Amino acid sequence: MTQEFTAEMVRELARECCNWGRWGAEDELGTVNYITPEKIREAATLVRQGKVISLAIPFDGDGPQGRTSLPFSAHQRFNPIHLMSRSGADSHVGAQAHRRLHTADDVIIMPTQAATQWDSLAHVFFEGKMYNGYDERLVSGFGAKKNSITNLKDKVVTRGVLLDIARYKGKKWLAPGEAIYPEDLDGCAAQENVTIGAGDAVLVRTGQMTQVKERQSWDDYAGGSAPGLSVTAARWIFAKQVAAMATDTWSTEVLPSEGAQIFLPLHIIGLVHMGLLIGEIFDLDELARDCARDGCYEFMFVAPPLPITGGVASPINPQAIK
Repeated sequence: MTQEFTAEMVRELARECCNWGRWGAEDELGTVNYITPEKIREAATLVRQGKVISLAIPFDGDGPQGRTSLPFSAHQRFNPIHLMSRSGADSHVGAQAHRRLHTADDVIIMPTQAATQWDSLAHVFFEGKMYNGYDERLVSGFGAKKNSITNLKDKVVTRGVLLDIARYKGKKWLAPGEAIYPEDLDGCAAQENVTIGAGDAVLVRTGQMTQVKERQSWDDYAGGSAPGLSVTAARWIFAKQVAAMATDTWSTEVLPSEGAQIFLPLHIIGLVHMGLLIGEIFDLDELARDCARDGCYEFMFVAPPLPITGGVASPINPQAIK
């Protein structure tokens, strides 16, 4: 039975985990500030096999968006649309040529959060503010003037740690609505013989992506009932000085939300107050299998966003390098 968090309880926890002003009044990086040159050098020492594992799902029309009756996803996000502006068929019929050069070009139309992605610190507002106290009106129809995703274009290189919670609990996947608490995170880390340090990117596997693959349907993955982090994990993330948190789910946090008064309370605490980099829709299955084989759950993690000027999120192809 999950705990019911009222709006005031969320506000109190947000105040407790607040990083506003920690790195100065003009800061727009948040917890990514924990990724120091020393941290990047530490991460580089973890590359021993020359193995690279992609953590992204395919960017195509068969993705998780647009196949649910849930209002949030169905009305605001859709799967990537891939169009060819030039093709080999055009070339074959003589429709295009320039001094014997024939080419193929394509176009992608997609929300920045359609598939594997980072949320920027301009993605969520609470009571008129975003991270570091910036006014929500700084995000307009022209994009974000503060906390844009482009600030991170050369920042997300660090030590990554996989916490395979599904494996830790002896399950193929966690149940819908099953919350992950700090004691689960600590227990899993102990079982894997890893410690979480300042500046780490912590990847949490619930197994929901495995469930999607087995049933061959996204069903209500985008916004439906799902396992994920409890609001109580905010203190754990704050105390550990985690730079980034990502999961194999649509929302990172448990759904339904832990309380009827606020939707996605961990986003409000993490993005708005802590300045936490949050990643969603990661495919962690291949990485989990590899870590189980070699017993090594730490790796170099590289996942820069696209430098989308004014962007409030970015599609990514995150890499675990071992």
